[in-house]
Amino acid sequence: MNPGDRVRVDREDRTYEGVVLPSSTDDHLVVKLEGGYNVGVDRDEAAVEVLAEGAYEIDGTDSVGSEDDEDGEASEIEFDEDLPTISLISTGGTIASTVDYRTGAVTAQFDAEDVLRAVPDLAGRANYRGRVVANILSENMEPPIWRELAEAVREEIEAGADGVVVMHGTDTMQYSAAALAFMLETPVPIVFTGSQRSADRPSSDNVMNAVSAVEAAKSDCAEVLVCMHGSESDDVCALHRGTRVRKNHTSRRDAFETIGAESLGTVDYETETVEFRRDYQQRGDTDLAIEPELEDDVELLKFTPGMDPQFLDVVEGSEGLIIEGTGLGHVHTDLIPRIEELIEDGTTVVMTSQCLEGRVCDRVYDTGRDLLDAGVIEAGDTLPGTAKVKLMWALENSADVEEAMSTSLAGELQERSVPWE
Repeated sequence: MNPGDRVRVDREDRTYEGVVLPSSTDDHLVVKLEGGYNVGVDRDEAAVEVLAEGAYEIDGTDSVGSEDDEDGEASEIEFDEDLPTISLISTGGTIASTVDYRTGAVTAQFDAEDVLRAVPDLAGRANYRGRVVANILSENMEPPIWRELAEAVREEIEAGADGVVVMHGTDTMQYSAAALAFMLETPVPIVFTGSQRSADRPSSDNVMNAVSAVEAAKSDCAEVLVCMHGSESDDVCALHRGTRVRKNHTSRRDAFETIGAESLGTVDYETETVEFRRDYQQRGDTDLAIEPELEDDVELLKFTPGMDPQFLDVVEGSEGLIIEGTGLGHVHTDLIPRIEELIEDGTTVVMTSQCLEGRVCDRVYDTGRDLLDAGVIEAGDTLPGTAKVKLMWALENSADVEEAMSTSLAGELQERSVPWE
């Protein structure tokens, strides 16, 4: 019995069928089940029957046909004219990670077709094109990769993709989703997904998230979406607008939330049903267009009590600054003269709130009026991270940055802020 063999394992009152994976010890057998979960059993306590030798190649390629996908070139599996074509773009992250069974460490080293092999439930749902843009952990994401990603998505749509799924690490997914929402006008869905827990863990969310993302990419919503678990159970994935989503927990599978409203839609994992709760951009209503340029020299600063005005020296000379102010958008009055100096020297300063919900309004208190007099721009209820990405885009692509930051361009700025639970 070797890794890659399909086996049946009988242990006490349980029976498992799956593929043998490499194990860190000779005493235990690790089996990947059809649903994507892995189980480990003590070899001495289990009866094992080999159903097929070499049915699944662990380190090479299996029945998924491919072309060379190095240097960002696309690869494909066998085409079925009755199915839509979905492009899978890999940037790395936990969903594209594998375990080193010798050390137990998890590393981002899968390409897009490895994801297909790791998630067999994707088979038969669509024709797939695979493409690797980056192979990084998401904390290493940078604006130049956003530009590469936007260009790759554009090329895939031009090549006939009916939808795009971007495999991405969860820690910075909300920034990347926002970036593509501003950089691209799309006639088809662009769906970001990832996993909080890697495929080697029994509680991994990679299978359900990937499957649900593909179903969302086949839907009628031509927007940039984030598709992640909508509850702690394996029942539903939530679809979040890419400019209104935030990761609110370090490790829960349902870590992502739409801020200030209910999620845009859901994917029922059992019935494979995609439903939307609010208005959205319809498939085909928008022509494909791209404006990928970004001003990289934009910073995000969170104000805290006791902050020294000299702390703002670190952003001197920057093209843009997003401030997370308190409440309605305030900072200590001692900081306002330094902020005014930055604006006079050419830095665009935009105010957001560090509150999770609600919008800035600097016309209520004297501090807010002083900030407006200094030239600070209000960002309404735009999320701070989204505001940073938007300002990076607006500085390069908008003739009137203040007007752009005060206008909803991709659903980032809601008309009203109302209580939401």
